[in-house]
Amino acid sequence: MTMSKILIRGAKVLGGEPADVLIDGETIVETGTGIEAGDATVIEAAGQILLPGLVDLHTHLREPGREDSETVLTGTKAAAVGGFTAVHAMANTFPVADTAGVVEQVWRLGKESGYCDVQPVGAVTVGLEGKQLAELGAMHDSAAGVKVFSDDGKCVDDAVIMRRALEYVKAFDGVVAQHAQEPRLTEGAQMNEGIVSAELGLGGWPAVAEESIIARDVLLAAHVGSRVHICHLSTAGSVEIVRWAKSKGWNVTAEVTPHHLLLTDELVRTYNPVYKVNPPLRTEADVMALREALADGTIDCVATDHAPHPHEDKDCEWAAAAMGMVGLETALSVVQQTMVDTGLLDWAGVADRMSMRPAAIGRLEGHGRPVSAGEPANLTLVDPAYRGAVDPAGFASRSRNTPYEGRELPGRVTHTFLRGRATVVDGKLA
Repeated sequence: MTMSKILIRGAKVLGGEPADVLIDGETIVETGTGIEAGDATVIEAAGQILLPGLVDLHTHLREPGREDSETVLTGTKAAAVGGFTAVHAMANTFPVADTAGVVEQVWRLGKESGYCDVQPVGAVTVGLEGKQLAELGAMHDSAAGVKVFSDDGKCVDDAVIMRRALEYVKAFDGVVAQHAQEPRLTEGAQMNEGIVSAELGLGGWPAVAEESIIARDVLLAAHVGSRVHICHLSTAGSVEIVRWAKSKGWNVTAEVTPHHLLLTDELVRTYNPVYKVNPPLRTEADVMALREALADGTIDCVATDHAPHPHEDKDCEWAAAAMGMVGLETALSVVQQTMVDTGLLDWAGVADRMSMRPAAIGRLEGHGRPVSAGEPANLTLVDPAYRGAVDPAGFASRSRNTPYEGRELPGRVTHTFLRGRATVVDGKLA
């Protein structure tokens, strides 16, 4: 679909009353009812939900260095299929995105893909080694304009390094996104520490390993007066710490993954490595606490932590398997099942948690904007009545390590628009 004018007719904007939305070029030019189509291409969208394009704060695109898992092109295709118009590409590539040169490479590959905007995340420390600050200022001043910094995959466990990073990014209103995992408490850990790990005899990953780092870092952020963002928060205790920090007025934000909203450590009883992830799947009580926290705004947003791996890294015994699961193409469906269909969030809330807030945290211009005249036409159209089993064979991602294979999930993205250009039409890549 390449015509410059598109009329989306009868969609429920943010789940509200049906309306028409007219796109001309890259911009929404009119919203209302009974808009004349004229020479516009018409999309009949009765019963569908129109959202601002989704924004992911936490995506692993693997390029450069692990193109056997994913590339910027295949990852952005997967993002578009999932309804995303922008993703933040994590720094744990090979070489690590710890210099202006590497982040600019990722940024340019994103520009070339054309399926969604790619905002590189810069490493906090050189080589993700936690010993020396990376070139934060140079990455921010580069063409990529990096605003989010993270050693994700590893924790910035040195308190002095973390403090210095928070002080440095404060100068340009950047944010440090922390992978909260006290390394000494998780040596040899294979899954959540609890009843299931004890019964299976697998090394336990205690909740306190996450919670202790979050507690330290919210205190550091308050001391410095800087912004800290907590990646993939996964425990009920972590929720309480973030809730307390926010009650103090500190500049703390947090994300939760779709899989931590749905899956529990009981699945590890299958010994299927598809359920091996970092942080690990937690208990049912944790899942319920995370849902409530996302609903009440303690957790700001949903982020996929899309972590593609080649087949051989997952099709092996549990102990040897890589941690992580793909998530871009199923994220919205999981959020519909866990948050919308349960009554915890309405579709306006989904727009807030999956588009507006992540765009605001990442200081990403042109995304997470209202669906109104004069705004960029970054949009996602969703059929909430759809039900279907997940078939990874049809994924746009290069990897297939999904925990949802064969599971029926609700909802389907029918169309995605990046600045008025359709990247997905009728559920297929344009």
